[in-house]
Amino acid sequence: MADETLLSGAGETRGDPTRTAVMTGAALFMVSLDNLVVTTALPKIRESLHTGLSGLEWTVNSYTLTFAVLLLTASAVADRFGRRRLFGIGMAIFTLASAAAALAPGIGTLIAARAAQGLGAAIVMPLTLTMLSAAFPPEKRGAALGIWGTIGGLAVALGPVAGGIVIDSVSWQWIFWINVPIGVLLLVLLPGWLAESKGASTRLDITGTVLASAGLFGLVLGLIRGNTAGWTSAEVVLSLIAGTGLLALFLVWESRTPTPMLPLRLFRSVSFSAVNAVAMLMYFGMFGAIFLLTQFIQNVQGVSPLGAGVRLLAWTALTLVGAPIGGILSDKIGGKPIVFVGMVLQALGLAWIAVVLSETTTFPDLLPAFLVSGLGMGLYFGPAANLALGSVSRSEEGIASGANNAIREIGGVFGVAVLSAMFSASGGYSSKHDMVTGMQPAMWVGAAVVGLGALAALLIRGGNPQEAAASGAGSQAPAQKVSQAAPQAVLARETSGPVKSADQAAAVL
Repeated sequence: MADETLLSGAGETRGDPTRTAVMTGAALFMVSLDNLVVTTALPKIRESLHTGLSGLEWTVNSYTLTFAVLLLTASAVADRFGRRRLFGIGMAIFTLASAAAALAPGIGTLIAARAAQGLGAAIVMPLTLTMLSAAFPPEKRGAALGIWGTIGGLAVALGPVAGGIVIDSVSWQWIFWINVPIGVLLLVLLPGWLAESKGASTRLDITGTVLASAGLFGLVLGLIRGNTAGWTSAEVVLSLIAGTGLLALFLVWESRTPTPMLPLRLFRSVSFSAVNAVAMLMYFGMFGAIFLLTQFIQNVQGVSPLGAGVRLLAWTALTLVGAPIGGILSDKIGGKPIVFVGMVLQALGLAWIAVVLSETTTFPDLLPAFLVSGLGMGLYFGPAANLALGSVSRSEEGIASGANNAIREIGGVFGVAVLSAMFSASGGYSSKHDMVTGMQPAMWVGAAVVGLGALAALLIRGGNPQEAAASGAGSQAPAQKVSQAAPQAVLARETSGPVKSADQAAAVL
């Protein structure tokens, strides 16, 4: 292993930059890929494991929900006990969970394995940026983080295609098996390729984590079980009441504990609240729509998993075009109008899909809507990180970016749950007609929710590059302008040193 150079800041070491980039890049690609790779496998999983809509929902949501809720806590644990150590633990959990998912004999085992994958991803993903930043000197850090952002973006964009290739070539189980040799190799290389470092040691908010997890689980359970058990059934009503009550207790606890996982003082900023509302509503529409569309393309249009993934590439890959455009434009006119336009385009894309959906809809019919939605997502992503960080004081950027990441993932969880409930209430899997009948109201609801996100974007303050972004709670001085490149945004105000907290790594992917 190359000699490590002690950096400024307690517990910071600099390992070999090339080895660190390879390790963190491979880990980032693997855990990011699993966010959407499973979507193209949903019809095959439904047939193979004899499950229904609720089982498919939990297959997606168990990963996303665990990731969202445990992200902030996992970052704090890594800062306290060592980032390389926690990176290894997270990678081991993710690898073992992938094997368990591949071997799952039933839907219950698969859901549990996906939840464990989410835990591993919550540990690993933010640490990839933290350790990569620490390995490079300031003058080379921007280029390294640009590559980091590209890897993450490609993983998300290629997820459905990669899943389709594996499923068509072997079986759906191999979308999980493929993680195992990569994870094992990274664990073998870990001791000699990554340097250990620590961040500030803070008390862990275990109570807040438990309350948030249980509350969100109760709400999602009620939404998923509503159409099956009946919306007035004791099971559903009690789940929704318990979930709401636990989340209320979570907010009370967070307002009183001296070390909250989610400092509520941040939301005193109108701009920060608006930025997070936009993120949640955007992910609501995106995840909910893609969850249903991958099944529509295969079940109604009769396309293979690979064909479905290639078709969705028109949506996901265009974000790689829209994001740089959004970043460049936001440097000139500010991020607020770019985010607004992006959300409007996303809403128009979903509404377009709702209009053209039928049993005879072809891919050319859907292509314009996919392109519009993809461009809208990209325009949103361009300035999103800058706006999130620019709405708080410099000292609170780490927790702010972590909170923004968690909130947007929770939006995706509720998007899948709510749009699936709309789908199940009006249609189902029994025929092509039923599937189309169920999807149309779901797409309209998705479009309306994203439209609300566009209105929320109008409440964002300080979006003009000439304005001082000083609206963050507790800010004592105008915040400096932040770079629009998503992976660099978390570092723009720390150009003389590495990311000090794993929370700061929770930037937009």
